[in-house]
Amino acid sequence: MLVLRPVELTDLPQLQRLARESLVGVTSLPDDTERLRERILDSCASFDKDVHNQGPENYFFVLEDLPRQRLAGCSEILATAGFNEPFYSLRNRHFTSASRELNIEHGVPALSLCQDLNGHTLLRGFHIDAAFVGTPAAELLSRARLMFIAAHAPRFAEAVITEIVGYSDDEGQSPFWDALGKHFFDLPYPEAERLCGLESRTFLAELMPQYPIYVPMLPQAAQDCIGRIHPDGQEAFDILEREGFETNSYIDLFDGGPTLYARLAGIRSIAQSRTDTATISEDIDAHGRYLVSNDSLKEYRAIVADLDYNAGRPVALSAEMCTALNVTEGHQVRVVAL
Repeated sequence: MLVLRPVELTDLPQLQRLARESLVGVTSLPDDTERLRERILDSCASFDKDVHNQGPENYFFVLEDLPRQRLAGCSEILATAGFNEPFYSLRNRHFTSASRELNIEHGVPALSLCQDLNGHTLLRGFHIDAAFVGTPAAELLSRARLMFIAAHAPRFAEAVITEIVGYSDDEGQSPFWDALGKHFFDLPYPEAERLCGLESRTFLAELMPQYPIYVPMLPQAAQDCIGRIHPDGQEAFDILEREGFETNSYIDLFDGGPTLYARLAGIRSIAQSRTDTATISEDIDAHGRYLVSNDSLKEYRAIVADLDYNAGRPVALSAEMCTALNVTEGHQVRVVAL
């Protein structure tokens, strides 16, 4: 059985393995022991805090294969993008110029460095082992974060964003970076992303041009990357799109990947999840597959389960499911259809 839970310091060696295997562009999962240790300790402190409003907290989750005692993936929630340092992105909008004398009006798409997304809750750090791609485990890893938000809504913003990794080739080259960022930093794309993971994206972002970049002036290969998803990032995109997230006019600063946006009220796993009382049964006539979580904070757990569930009635769970969820008879659990 796979269970999603908060990260622990003992997970560090296995997180290093996940970091080595992660996609270039997942900067919140740096392949560096000390940075990962700091990330884990920061998450542990966030789960320990008794807060009742949105702040700088970062909630780091891991997906554990219980029988094998092996981590199969990880994902995060940053409660407030831009709380401790600016959250930069590129706004992709038309710039309109007009001439009254010639009676001409012309619109040109332009990219502008901005901090418009400061204050939103940010989903990041999604990585799953290749063996679980396309399985319910990927849904669990991504969507259980949203169920956590549903259970602890005061800790988060009214709107959630996420950046999907943009296109780069098999050698790790990004046409978008080569056409734009590389002119300001003599670094290949993988190295720029690595530095962002180790340090901060702010020091690179602040050296980017402060004036609009007219899209038609970029090479066609770079233009084609605007809003384009890396093939390995497609599943993360698809899961959240089914949740109600939509693309907007913002793209990633370095690779041009799309940004997804949704308000809490429109997110499926939040709006459609229900809480009911758990009851233990070893005779479950399952009629559907569900995501099930407890509503705990530090002891948060979530699994995929085949259930016979009707809203407003007790949720029949096996003893194994209850153990994985760290609940007993009578506890409240949160349920949403897979």
